[in-house]
Amino acid sequence: MVFEMVGVVGLGTMGAGIAEVFARAGLRVIGVEADPEALARGRGHLERSTGRAVDRGKLTGGERDEILGRITLTTSRDDLRDADLVVEAIPEILDYKVSLLEDLDRICKPETVLATNTSSLSVTAVAAATGRPGRVVGMHFFNPAPVMRLVEVVGTVVTEPSVVAGITELSVRLGKTPVTVGDRAGFVVNRLLLPYLNHAAVLLDLGLAGRDEIDTAMRLGVGLPMGPFALLDLIGLDTAYEIMGVLFDETRDRRHAPAPVLRELVTAGLLGRKTGRGFHGFHGFPGDETAPREPERVAGVTFGVAGDDTSSIAEALVKAGFAESDDPDVLLRLSDRPVVEHAVRVRRPSSLVGVHLVGDQVAELAATVLTSPEAARAAAGLMAAIGRTPVPCKDRAGFVVDALLYPYLNDAVRMYDSGYASIADIDAAMRLGCGYPAGPFEMIESLGLARVRDGLRALYAEHREPAYAPAPLLDQLVTAGMTAFPRP
Repeated sequence: MVFEMVGVVGLGTMGAGIAEVFARAGLRVIGVEADPEALARGRGHLERSTGRAVDRGKLTGGERDEILGRITLTTSRDDLRDADLVVEAIPEILDYKVSLLEDLDRICKPETVLATNTSSLSVTAVAAATGRPGRVVGMHFFNPAPVMRLVEVVGTVVTEPSVVAGITELSVRLGKTPVTVGDRAGFVVNRLLLPYLNHAAVLLDLGLAGRDEIDTAMRLGVGLPMGPFALLDLIGLDTAYEIMGVLFDETRDRRHAPAPVLRELVTAGLLGRKTGRGFHGFHGFPGDETAPREPERVAGVTFGVAGDDTSSIAEALVKAGFAESDDPDVLLRLSDRPVVEHAVRVRRPSSLVGVHLVGDQVAELAATVLTSPEAARAAAGLMAAIGRTPVPCKDRAGFVVDALLYPYLNDAVRMYDSGYASIADIDAAMRLGCGYPAGPFEMIESLGLARVRDGLRALYAEHREPAYAPAPLLDQLVTAGMTAFPRP
């Protein structure tokens, strides 16, 4: 298929970015907005984006002029009549998209491919509104479109294979990595990402840990570019709420029901960065202080260490000047499971704090109902003294990191096992679409299949949530002694 003239309808931040991507690849672009004011804003987006690229040395001034010269801006949809491809990037409201596609179906030549940039809505429902459902496809870019390398190419049950192939080839021409998937709510990235973010909001609401502690644990402990609440504020809480609603409508999985706190903030108009307040900036969550909280400095505190592989942490604490004692101020129990059952067996249960070391920077500290505030503070100070960031939390299965990470990994295994996408495509989608250091299957193999399986079993035993039960494929591979997922 030959694409030389492309239309983009909707020139907000995303639509303008998509138009820039096409123009950078040498295609002629027709950008359409509803009125002159919106068109002027779209022109501003294009000029600022390409201007930043020049300032950063990514483009020369001449290249910028060439790119902008390939883009024609208009308020008339009729100017799209000769386009080979039209991509809509209007707000995520199905009725609006259906109305637009009906209009484009009338205007455009019969062979024109119509694409929707929807991140969650049914491509099939949009296609059904036209007289050319076989030539309608999803082409989901990620923000900022000129920078993010992933494009999800979404075919429906009636999309012509040549159209999917043509859009896939075009994505490569644009310098993107295409991932071809079927028409399910959320596709790959949002179907895996948004439940993880929603789950973080649920855990915050339940008081497992503070907002900043959860963000820190996932950023420093797992190596994610942003914590879940910082990312929710960036995405927009209303956008996250709408996507979760679409997922829940399709799956009826209660984990996909938007978290009550998410609904509350959206209803209050606290939508994140776009409104200046969201999870950050709202004075109702633990960890909302204006300055980071520093652990108390501890001196003269004695410690004991129990659990598996205690030598390294004991050596680090002794090296930092602390004394190990059988009658300690604080007893550190190394574990990735709840520790209250150990607390009831020690002489002074008030001194016991669960410690889960995550990566090389984070120490999750689980206080039981028997732990004294003094012991919890002392444990935080000890961890800070040996260079780890303490993350206080309740004594629950998975603490913070595993409780958030393992269900996300399990969802990825279920997605692959259903035949929806390949391991390579799922890993690529999460690395390129979210900026993660590794895809979910790479993470599982790094952590160990058995460790992830056993962690999920612990979560399921505590919560009895069916989605936490290890995916059958994961269970089977562990049983068979496999340490990696079979790949073609």
